[in-house]
Amino acid sequence: MSKVAEVAGRRWFSYKGEMNPVRLEELINQYQYELNQTDHIIWKYIYHHKNECRRMSVHQLAAACNVSSTTVVRFAQKLSLDGFSDLKALLKMEREYTLCTEEDAVKKIIDHYQRVSQDMAKKSFQRMSELLYRAERIIAYGSGYVQSNVVKELKRLFLFDKVLIYEIQGKDELTSVVKMLTPDDLVIIVSLSGETPLAVEVAQQLKLQGVPLVSITRLQENSLAALSTENIYVETSEFHLYADQSLPTYKSMMIYFLVIEIWFIRYQAYKKRQLQLQEKESEEEVF
Repeated sequence: MSKVAEVAGRRWFSYKGEMNPVRLEELINQYQYELNQTDHIIWKYIYHHKNECRRMSVHQLAAACNVSSTTVVRFAQKLSLDGFSDLKALLKMEREYTLCTEEDAVKKIIDHYQRVSQDMAKKSFQRMSELLYRAERIIAYGSGYVQSNVVKELKRLFLFDKVLIYEIQGKDELTSVVKMLTPDDLVIIVSLSGETPLAVEVAQQLKLQGVPLVSITRLQENSLAALSTENIYVETSEFHLYADQSLPTYKSMMIYFLVIEIWFIRYQAYKKRQLQLQEKESEEEVF
């Protein structure tokens, strides 16, 4: 039975008995270390020819990649898909961007916020909240201007709950602090692409030291997400707003702030459960 289904106009992926919204890039990140060189050749071709691949048969894709059809099917199965049909189903989730009018742009952003809000509302943030709750020190870094503002908002929110998050901004300061961290600490990195050299370098060092890392990145294959203990994928709203097609696509970044606010609320519920467990254990010790 196919793991990909369409519910309420969206494609969902069945994983561990639950239906979750998913993108192919997310699966590539999750199973990156299980893919061999041939698998990466297939993925590279798909990534650069998504429109064509949506219409290809398994034999056509295999020929384009100079591999066998069986190899393409195995590639899909390594991503926990049932086969090539599920791979094509996920590819069809991608949307082609067209020039938006002012009214279309406003509607698209609102629809996007509503959809991502519903998706994020289904996430428990359990493991991330656990890492935050148990950390002795929490260090946060934003790889750009907007990302730095997201870190500031994260810091402000959790301060209300007496959780101190130390924001690091400079390269020298960040690399120096990272060397002093232990597995009892936690680092949070906010990045758009997940490929910023400093962020990736720090993530590699943290992995060597066994320091937990939570990254918040755009939903695409990226090195930072692959190196993280936990990752939040943020699907940004992106479309052609400008008549001049030489200009980059417009990206709405406000969804990052929505995501960290939802995490903060989920953390409150997690903390409440932990306190209740501690109270119960204390009562049992008395008796």
